[in-house]
Amino acid sequence: MNKEQVKEQILEAYRFRHACKEFDATKSISKEDFDFILETGRLSPSSFGFEPWKFLVVQNMDLRTKLLPVTWGAQKQLPTASHYVIILARTKPSMVAESEYIQHMMKDVQKLPPEVVQKKGEVYHRFLESDFDLLQNERVMFEWACRQTYIALGNMMTAAAQIGIDSCPIEGFDKEKVEGILREEGILTDDQFGISCMVAFGYRKNPPRDKTRQPIDQVVEWIR
Repeated sequence: MNKEQVKEQILEAYRFRHACKEFDATKSISKEDFDFILETGRLSPSSFGFEPWKFLVVQNMDLRTKLLPVTWGAQKQLPTASHYVIILARTKPSMVAESEYIQHMMKDVQKLPPEVVQKKGEVYHRFLESDFDLLQNERVMFEWACRQTYIALGNMMTAAAQIGIDSCPIEGFDKEKVEGILREEGILTDDQFGISCMVAFGYRKNPPRDKTRQPIDQVVEWIR
């Protein structure tokens, strides 16, 4: 396959993808295909490479039923999706430079030598404190982590579309109540994570409306 064919294949996936409102509940995504989708999320880029996310794959239908009253944006998706993912973002306690998690990422995952860990930690702290003023409050820090999870979200939805699987991103939920349910279920056990967004995957029940987008010259401006 040459480059032009690859480009057309990718664009076709974007044309195929839509926010699927209801899935065919009789069709399930294979383990191999969903592992592939999750892997594209895992391999997604993040600021400093610190991966401030966690993916909860909610296959328990009793839990989905509990989430339904407080997840108004997924009234049809929660009961019918083959796979339903709650994407968590890390909170301030685990994202500051001296936290156990950040130190673990630099030392154990990125395998940086001690002098680089120290230098990178200093640069990261300065970035948080001065460049982006992220240390001012916990909400700002959490929202910064949430923005990064959307990179993984987009990659997973595009990857799914490339293999003919539908998806729908979900932001319509009561964050406090959903987190309360997850705590009651023993899924959220500390203050290290909060809910960023959700996404449903499966196979469309009905054909989508035609895709509408602004023309390219209205969304792109070249500065020469």
